[in-house]
Parts: sequence; structure tokens; C-alpha cells
Amino acid sequence: MSTPRRLPRGRNALPLEEVARLQRERLCRAMAEAMAEEGYAGTSVEDVLKRARVSRLSFYRLFDSKLDCFTASLDRANELLLGWITDAIGTSGTGGDPVERYERALGAYFDMIEAEWAYARLCMVEVYAAGPGAVSHRSGIHEAMVALHAEVLGVTDEQGLLACHMLVAATVALTTPLAAENDREGLRSVGPQLVAYVRSLWNAGVFGAGTGPVSQRV
Repeated sequence: MSTPRRLPRGRNALPLEEVARLQRERLCRAMAEAMAEEGYAGTSVEDVLKRARVSRLSFYRLFDSKLDCFTASLDRANELLLGWITDAIGTSGTGGDPVERYERALGAYFDMIEAEWAYARLCMVEVYAAGPGAVSHRSGIHEAMVALHAEVLGVTDEQGLLACHMLVAATVALTTPLAAENDREGLRSVGPQLVAYVRSLWNAGVFGAGTGPVSQRV
């Protein structure tokens, strides 16, 4: 477990907004790390405070409850994932082969899981223990992932959007049991399978207008 550095005090103190932002990040990471070891039910607010080295008063200035901090941690995990994927696909827009862009994005997804294992387990495993509210909150994150898939694959119609929804659902279904078992090697093996499947769907025109064999494209 990494030990957070104390924030500066006195004349060198940070603005209150920055202090709150840093404390929020520390608490979210502490929440993820604690639950990776103890699970949702076994993690208390006190456990999170000790890891983050943040006071109880500061915690309740930022969050209403353990669940509130948990959902913020889900959002933080999503921010990290989007950053990894954005870096992987670059800023060159939608040029090039869409399935190759998808492959780079998927590679970044698995890189993020490896680098941020605690956050990955929080999203894929502990969210179910946190209850219906947390699962519903994660559904909103999945919608953002669907939109990102659509952007990466150049989807332009409802048929393609439905295919992206199914692809996100399939990815979650394939990766969640492996994350629950801490099977990191097994997770990596999912990537090539997904890429091959997406290529076959693309060639079959499943992602809508502009996909499939050249002769069939609209």
C-alpha cells in the first residue's frame, strides 16, 4: 500500500479547492485499495481514512457515506480508463482502420486493469456487493463506454450503436469472472478473442452503415 504524502500547511498551503480535490482522489484510491483486500462488506470508513490519511471530518465534507465515496471511486476509475484509451488511440480523429483503433483501445483497457488493479476490481466485482444503487451508477458509466466504442469504430446509426451496446456487455461478461478470481493472465487472453470477433462483426456489416465488405457499404 502506498503512503499518501501530507498536504502542505501554513504559508505554503494549497487553495481549499485543490486540497479538496487531492483529498477526494486519495479517498477514492484508498477505497479501491481497501476493497481489493477486504471486499465491500469488510471495508469501513475508518479503514479508508487510515489508508488515505484524511480526517473523518474531511471525509464527511466530501461524501455523505461510504456508498457515496464508492460511487465517486467508480467515476474516478472511469476517468482513468478514458485517459488510458485516449492516449492509446491518439488525437488523430477517426482516420485509419476502425478495428485497428479498437484493438489499440482494448489494449489500453487491459493495460489500465493491470496498472490499476484495485480500481478494476472495484468496478467489476465489488460494485455488486455495494448494492443496486452502485450497479445503477455503473450503468451510466457503461453508456459512456458505448459512446466511446461508437466513436472508435465510426458508428453512425442505430444498428451500429446496438452492436456497441452488445460489445460492451460481452466485454464485461468475459472479464468480470476473471477479475473476481484475480486471474490476470486469463484477462489478457480475452483481448485477441474480442478483436477477432469484432473484425468478423465488422466484415459482416453488423456495425451498420459504412461497415462490411466494400461492395456492400452504403
